[in-house]
Amino acid sequence: MRPESILNSWKSVRGDTAQAVEDFAGQPLDYKPTADLMSFGDIARHILQAGHILAAAMLDGVDNMTGPDFAAIRAKYANELPATDTPSALAAELRSRLETDRARLASQPAEFYSGEITRFDGQRVTRLEMLQVIKEHELTHRAQLFMYLRLNGVVPPTTRRRTAKANA
Repeated sequence: MRPESILNSWKSVRGDTAQAVEDFAGQPLDYKPTADLMSFGDIARHILQAGHILAAAMLDGVDNMTGPDFAAIRAKYANELPATDTPSALAAELRSRLETDRARLASQPAEFYSGEITRFDGQRVTRLEMLQVIKEHELTHRAQLFMYLRLNGVVPPTTRRRTAKANA
């Protein structure tokens, strides 16, 4: 798999994540179906933070994402993100941060992606594999956002597109 393929796919995934946040605008960001789950806003912010933190760490040459030192690294990159208290601000930051991180990732040479790092779970992976993990992580949490949308009577953006295409 090529980095461009993953980056393009991640852009598509992120677009739907941001659209889900915009579609939730009529609901409170602190909505959660049960007390023991993350709120809609917390999930969306987690997607934003995790994607940026992991991408920025890789880009800055962090090759070990385990241990106590990584907590300070995570905090550094999390502090680069602005407050996002409204759905529109959160959706805008989801889009703009991905574009910034994606542009930096796209400019990396092939050797960057073949280099190995130690993932947060201790597993050794290439940076290309790590990029795929970041995208898959977002897909997992995007599915949670979509479920929260459905629980509030909102059809997720991917379903709306598929329905519109079928009806065309």
